[in-house]
Amino acid sequence: MQTEVIVAGAGPTGLMLAHELALAGIPAVVLEKERTPNPQSRAGQLQPRTAEVLDLRGLLDPLIEDMPSGNQSGGHFAGLPVELDCRPWRTRHPYPVAVPQARLEAFLEQRLAGLGVPVLRGHEVTVVEQDRDGVSVGDVRGSYLVACDGGHSTVRRLLGVPFPGRAGRTTSVAADITLASRSEDVPAAAGHVSRYTRSAGGYFTVLAPLGADLYRLIFGKLTGDGPDRKVPVAAEEIREALQAVYGPETELGELRAASRFSDAVRQVDRYREGRVLFAGDAAHIHMPIGGQGVNLGIQDAVNLGWKLAATVRGWAPAGLLDSYHTERHPVATQVLQHTRAQAVLLNTGRDEEVAAVRDMVTDLLRLPEVNRHVAGMMAGLDVQYPGLGPRMIDLDLLTQAGRTRVSALMHSGRGLLLSLDGNNRTTGGRGDRVDHVTAESDDDMDAVLIRPDGHIAWTGTDSTPLETALARWFG
Repeated sequence: MQTEVIVAGAGPTGLMLAHELALAGIPAVVLEKERTPNPQSRAGQLQPRTAEVLDLRGLLDPLIEDMPSGNQSGGHFAGLPVELDCRPWRTRHPYPVAVPQARLEAFLEQRLAGLGVPVLRGHEVTVVEQDRDGVSVGDVRGSYLVACDGGHSTVRRLLGVPFPGRAGRTTSVAADITLASRSEDVPAAAGHVSRYTRSAGGYFTVLAPLGADLYRLIFGKLTGDGPDRKVPVAAEEIREALQAVYGPETELGELRAASRFSDAVRQVDRYREGRVLFAGDAAHIHMPIGGQGVNLGIQDAVNLGWKLAATVRGWAPAGLLDSYHTERHPVATQVLQHTRAQAVLLNTGRDEEVAAVRDMVTDLLRLPEVNRHVAGMMAGLDVQYPGLGPRMIDLDLLTQAGRTRVSALMHSGRGLLLSLDGNNRTTGGRGDRVDHVTAESDDDMDAVLIRPDGHIAWTGTDSTPLETALARWFG
């Protein structure tokens, strides 16, 4: 099979990347070793920036259509009892959006089918060979390969790419379950994550209601001891943890799905090795806290997608593809750092020293400026790449065609030159890469050039000419 881009892995990162490439008209194929989708909920929410990015492509509303309005509570840092407030970041999605990862993957795969992008299930990567002209993965040949195949990336292993960092010291369990009976300690309704966290009998648990009598249970031993992550999770193991924390009245009903995870922290040194690039968990892993993995992976995909498409098309300016590593590697480094800090603070065994730090950080989070800073960090709303402006606010606009929003003008996956002062501007013959729209807004802004990933590349107040910015990012 011949294609332009081979995507290894049909998780959120790989599927979103394939979607970005499809919007740009780049042929791609997704290879997934599992024959059937993983039914486990896994990540249960989308951080505000992930919701914004999906909105940029017109994907959010159909994704959450027919879903309950969900929990309107703020995010969290280390499960501490203070809601993170994202409203100062001027986002239309100030709360995490409750969407199970399984639903997100099924939705994206369905979208790819509509765009004619094949997702080949049961297609395990066993060999990777690259040369100056392309990459071969078995009988599939492409110009580039993007490894989105998870923390235990086969692509990374086959290429001998190091994955430096720290090995896992503890293992925990994530499971989707129903309850045959429950005590009063079991949360009955959605709320802030701090309401779900308990410890007793040598265990810590996070038990979150998912609706329709389904719960997501995360648990482990306070000592950190636990079976190897490859050992299947048994119902008796879950039953023991439930009764230790929630009492003998709490009985396991059905074990729907379960898996183990560790607190390992690793990151590849370079996100590009020749014609092979790494994204999502294949590039970085950390303890799963607060939907950070999906948030990172989706943003990796939208940062890389248009740059890789430009490279395949032949109009990418010098260094554009390499800017994927330059921009995204430090973002993941920061996430690895703050998830390590949260792992310490999550010690619900109430070690006296840790308890003192938890109390102090809790008080700090109640200060508006601290809360804003941490909220932006956890939500991904604070990301600003070197030499660029921040993410573009999703302004309400009035155009000749009527009322709209910035996000609605970016569904094509192209860049956007937005003139808000009535002056005529030009994209310099780049109409296939940058849309130009004249509009009115209540915000005091005269003009802005927005990259396809939603970050500001130029404004009318910059000393750099518009043409320079256009050439820098759009050739």
